[in-house]
Amino acid sequence: MRTYSESLNYLYDQLPMFHRIGAAAYKADLKATMDFCRQLGNPQSGIKAIHVGGTNGKGSVSHMLSSIFQVCGYKTGLYTSPHLKDFRERIRINGKMIPKSYVTHFVNDKKDIVEELHLSFFEMVFGMALQYFKENQVDYGIFEVGMGGRLDSTNVVHPLISIITNISPDHTQFLGKTLKEIALEKAGIIKANIPVVIGESHPETDGVFKAAAKKVGAPLTFADSQFHLNTTGPSAPVTGNVLADVYFKDSLYLKDLECPLKGNYQQKNISTVLESIRVLAEAGLPIMTSQVSEGIRKVVLNTGFSGRWQVLRQKPLTICDTGHNLEGIRLITEQIKGINYKKLHFVLGMVNDKDIRGMLSLLPADARYYFCRANIPRGLDAVELSLLAREAGLMGTVYPSVGDAFRQALQMADDKDLVFIGGSTFVVAEVL
Repeated sequence: MRTYSESLNYLYDQLPMFHRIGAAAYKADLKATMDFCRQLGNPQSGIKAIHVGGTNGKGSVSHMLSSIFQVCGYKTGLYTSPHLKDFRERIRINGKMIPKSYVTHFVNDKKDIVEELHLSFFEMVFGMALQYFKENQVDYGIFEVGMGGRLDSTNVVHPLISIITNISPDHTQFLGKTLKEIALEKAGIIKANIPVVIGESHPETDGVFKAAAKKVGAPLTFADSQFHLNTTGPSAPVTGNVLADVYFKDSLYLKDLECPLKGNYQQKNISTVLESIRVLAEAGLPIMTSQVSEGIRKVVLNTGFSGRWQVLRQKPLTICDTGHNLEGIRLITEQIKGINYKKLHFVLGMVNDKDIRGMLSLLPADARYYFCRANIPRGLDAVELSLLAREAGLMGTVYPSVGDAFRQALQMADDKDLVFIGGSTFVVAEVL
């Protein structure tokens, strides 16, 4: 009988895990997931699901929806990935992480099935989430897509609504090189007659989603054509909470909405959440605008969400963000431009299967860089990262670990400087 730590080691070391090893863990079908679900008694069939995909923002959207559902009094399961500090962040009910005892029991109990089916880490953990939610009789389960959509394990759920936040280049070796190809994979979560909300319209991908929805009779709306936010408040939203008046089409929908998820880019995610709630309300789910406001305002308190434009300290101003692809880095650099600082100290690490050169080309050249490698097999060697950065005109020093790089950045920065940590989810995770 394994202990909790032994169970985690089994999950990490024995089961192929994409976030750690990359392509070797990728499966191009849902057969193993479906077989596992059958062995578990098909727990997904008894869960009222909300399915959230997209390239960026799906974690923020999932957590805000979970918080709103909790405010409404619903017992809400939330399944997300990856985790930052604790494996159990991936599976929560009403913000509380799955107990260690449940993880231990599930791993011990299902070991033979897992090995018979040759399950990956993600397939195993998703099955664990489904079983946990079913046994605890959640009212709703919110499921964040891991990667892509069509072939992602979560695509076995039959949702009340499918949500696709946006499309930008990421995981191109699996999902396609063009935005249209990537959109086709994301559109794989669109189900027959189930409403779908697209967070951001884009001329290259709108037609893909419209065609996919029409083919299966799924009602489709674009959130950014329905809702827009007018930000208010002197410091919002670069380092303060998002404060905004929200308009549905041309009519005031919410006055003085406050969101603790900092960053201009959260406005798009908020619009996606609001349109999703509106569509669910039209389908008969009673949610009041006051509950929407409270749910968004309390998202961190209710769900424990972290890692997105998170302010770690004020002197020096220290911020981390898990943005780790071209669009994520572009949004980060836009945010940094909105901050007054004397010198920028950038703790930077990346994984080896991203568009490294493309991401480096977006970063500010006037910063001092602290190059490091997250402690995972996919982590890009810090020396190699520094050489590629130098080609892009970015100068700095290589450090043996994320912790060393972060400590040195804090030591070198004075109170009027900005220390930023990013480039990879796993770099942020080590700092947190």
